[in-house]
Amino acid sequence: MRKTRKHRKFRGHRTYHGSHKKWRGGGNRGGRGKAGMHKHKWSYAVKYATDTFGKHGFTRSPAVTEDSRIINLNELNKILNELLEKKLAEKEADKIKISLPKIGYEKLLGTGKVDKPLIVEAKAFSKLAIKKLEEAGGRAVKV
Repeated sequence: MRKTRKHRKFRGHRTYHGSHKKWRGGGNRGGRGKAGMHKHKWSYAVKYATDTFGKHGFTRSPAVTEDSRIINLNELNKILNELLEKKLAEKEADKIKISLPKIGYEKLLGTGKVDKPLIVEAKAFSKLAIKKLEEAGGRAVKV
């Protein structure tokens, strides 16, 4: 067996691999740069270029991405009768009292109209929601 390969002997000679035309251009190396990393060079990418694909960098903390559960006045108005039937809302004299945390919401927004006077308990309210509740004869109670 040979100590060294024969090819080593000819490195640096223009035609050590036969005709020079066969070894021209980017096609000889399967494209230039990172071409084909998701195609014909995938096995190379998996083995040697593990950081090339996938997500990198900053990740948001759970506090930032956490969605606060919100409901608009018009949506609340739609489900009002349903809440009364299920005993999730109570009638107090001429007003209806609703606790939003009980039905799975944290904040009340002011889109829509209020037909009946409501007393709404929630963690947060928009300014418009408070204004519309008071105009209808109800009030907003922060929990």
